[in-house]
Amino acid sequence: MSKALYRTYRPARLDDVVGQDHVTNPLRRALENDRVAHAYLFSGPRGCGKTSTARILARSLNCEKGPTPDPCGECQSCIDLAANGAGSIDVIELDAASHGGVDDTRDLRERAMFAPASSRYKIYIIDEAHMVTTAGFNALLKLVEEPPEHVRFIFATTEADKVLPTIRSRTHNYTFRLVSARVLQQHLATVCEAEGVPFEANALALIARAGAGSVRDSLSILSQVISGSGPDGVTYATAVAQLGMTDSTLLDATVDALAAHDGAALFTVIDQVMDAGHDPRRFVTDLLERMRNLIVLQHVSGAAQLGLIDAPEDEIARQVEQSAQFGASELARASDVVSEGLSGLKGATAPRLHLELMAAKLLLPATDTDERGTRARLDQLERRISSGEFHQAAHPGDAPISAPAAAMPPPVAPAIPVPPVAPAVAAAAPAEAAPSRPPRLSDVAPSTKKESAASRPPMKPAEKAAAVEVEAAAAEPIVAPTNQNASLAQLVSMWPAILDATKSYSRVAWMVFSDSAPLSLENGVLAVGVENASKAANAKASGHDERLRQAVLDVFRTDVRIDIVLAPNATARLVNAAPVDPSDDSSNSPAQTVSVVVEPDAPSIDDEDLDDTSGVDLIMRELGGTQIGEIEH
Repeated sequence: MSKALYRTYRPARLDDVVGQDHVTNPLRRALENDRVAHAYLFSGPRGCGKTSTARILARSLNCEKGPTPDPCGECQSCIDLAANGAGSIDVIELDAASHGGVDDTRDLRERAMFAPASSRYKIYIIDEAHMVTTAGFNALLKLVEEPPEHVRFIFATTEADKVLPTIRSRTHNYTFRLVSARVLQQHLATVCEAEGVPFEANALALIARAGAGSVRDSLSILSQVISGSGPDGVTYATAVAQLGMTDSTLLDATVDALAAHDGAALFTVIDQVMDAGHDPRRFVTDLLERMRNLIVLQHVSGAAQLGLIDAPEDEIARQVEQSAQFGASELARASDVVSEGLSGLKGATAPRLHLELMAAKLLLPATDTDERGTRARLDQLERRISSGEFHQAAHPGDAPISAPAAAMPPPVAPAIPVPPVAPAVAAAAPAEAAPSRPPRLSDVAPSTKKESAASRPPMKPAEKAAAVEVEAAAAEPIVAPTNQNASLAQLVSMWPAILDATKSYSRVAWMVFSDSAPLSLENGVLAVGVENASKAANAKASGHDERLRQAVLDVFRTDVRIDIVLAPNATARLVNAAPVDPSDDSSNSPAQTVSVVVEPDAPSIDDEDLDDTSGVDLIMRELGGTQIGEIEH
């Protein structure tokens, strides 16, 4: 029967202790200077070398050439205290779990008064010291505080906070740490070479990760894997099968499905995990570690070289590519969801259901109404917009926003009837009717749709006559321009459609330009007049001019630069604009303006005469108000 690897390769010198230089170096200097304390307290996680270091310290103290940091290994004390030695009568190891009572402590105190049999010191190594009762520590307190010259104490514990403070204050305290996966992997490789067992580097990385920083646990796992390995030695496939770890291909498929928002692929991975008999908690734990690696790779350049990522080079390269497929907020939210899923799997009776619910949350950031979900959705939208996916979904058949206008194919625009609002112009319009009714402007710009007869107020006789003329001229179609260079007159005629297209990008921008009109078009610069000064300033400061530019591009396929100017009575240009004649080439001149004649607001003969009455009478007559009398007391 072979001996366990953690016993076979137990360190015999301070230099052999793995990953605890912050402890072994001070002890070495203390031994060299002959300044060894009478009591030590070694604390830290399990399997990190506390008891082994205590035995090495005892060997160094009782060596014939000592105290020395490098025991000779030839004297009787060194032979007895070696890893495979019979032990020394002067070095007493006690397990406080079974010898922690007050009676055991009194017996230890009585025996400590006797001199060592053949060594320089009588050394007590008390393992699991936190198991000593309070009464036992109190009984031992005086001896630890003032021991005989030939007595040394070494306490080892995994829970230093449970050791009586009066004992801790009388000892030199050294805290052992978990060993990094990289150092563990190198140590495991040394053991495999000493054992003559072939190995794969990624398999040792997997074992080191499973050891969770404990040297003893890692050696125990390595011993198990070697026992079940074939002639190929320690391979990655063997380690995954024996340890129940998640195969990296499953983790890669999970991350790729999340990046592509592919629900079918993600749920297929979960089905594979359950069918293969993997532990759901193990899978989620490994996925959480992968998320952690992706976050580190996003924020730290050269994370692998700095030792922040412990994985083979090909796997690190794959993870670097995966981290570029996510936004920082997306990864942070996904990590939170996976962490919550891991907590929910503890004691779960339906682990598959919990995994699938976790997958659904990962795919739908909208389920989070807090800032975490909002930021994740913003990351997704920014990535879709940058790739052109968002614009193509909103405008099928159109080129992406970033594409230059010259590269766009000439569109085929439908004939759109634009009702002229000036009666004199309507009378001069041709009377030929189209063979079939083309779509009206209200079909393109719903905001220009007329109110129903029942909802609008009664019109005066002059207004009715003008309305009849407008409706008669509305059937005359004016074809939207199909060329790439729109004229100012065409922009004026189609301004309601442009404003309606602006609303699809931003309602705020549509409100800002609701009382605007094009003033001039020269050298690709469209001057747009806005009547209100605050709206003009808002349009320049908030980027609404870019949204208006995009609306012009959508309607006319013409890219212009918008120049916002303050122009009172700007909308009067729309009222007095003449209809566009598509056959008139003069409308495509480089610089154009539309003359506006604004008629003063003169009183009409149809206005009602208002007598000189009070404001109360006016409110009652015009607004239907009711006067409430004062209450008399």
